[in-house]
Amino acid sequence: MRFRAGPDPSFPYLDEHSRYEFPDPAVSKGDIVAIGGNLSPGMLLSAYEQGIFPWYNPEDPILWQSPDPRFIIFPEWLHISGSMKKLLKRGTFTVTFDRDFSGVIEGCAAAERPGQAGTWISGDIIAAYTELHRLGWAHSAESWQDGELAGGCYGVRLGNVFFGESMFARRDNASKAAFLNLARYLFDSGVRFIDCQIPTEHLRSLGGREVNRADFLSLLRETL
Repeated sequence: MRFRAGPDPSFPYLDEHSRYEFPDPAVSKGDIVAIGGNLSPGMLLSAYEQGIFPWYNPEDPILWQSPDPRFIIFPEWLHISGSMKKLLKRGTFTVTFDRDFSGVIEGCAAAERPGQAGTWISGDIIAAYTELHRLGWAHSAESWQDGELAGGCYGVRLGNVFFGESMFARRDNASKAAFLNLARYLFDSGVRFIDCQIPTEHLRSLGGREVNRADFLSLLRETL
């Protein structure tokens, strides 16, 4: 079967109150659970509720993924280094929440990634998550310096789970400042864990650890 690149225009649009049942990731033999569909609000929220998220190149169809292992941060795992504690205390960056979601997601799309020729944050992804933000599901944290957006991160909150999507920095430590302030706010407001999706050394330095997919899915069901 051949799939078109990006969202399928023939697939039904699901509003935020509609849901779609994906194949069970617990029995998937790989990280990719499903292919195709669209990025409408109900489709995205259904995916997150089931431990799945979209991750694909612009020339590919939508690939719905549930990695094994998964990378998460519990409140007690959050790590703030001595140098970051000093930076946060000095107020090097002014950190805000949901002040410039568009600036953050576009900054993430434009950021250069080692070993990557382009970005997975396509125009379709930007439009879809901007709509989720408008509906109150997607959120951003921004680091400002000298009145300019220096870095930030964004993700999706469902109940007491936050699903981190991406971060960027135009100045050293700007993304860390945004993420750490957001993480502390989320944990203080009842979030049980942050889903970082896949391992990176950047997130590992902030406290991220691997858990196997079965444990992640069980934890997600319990928390939601």
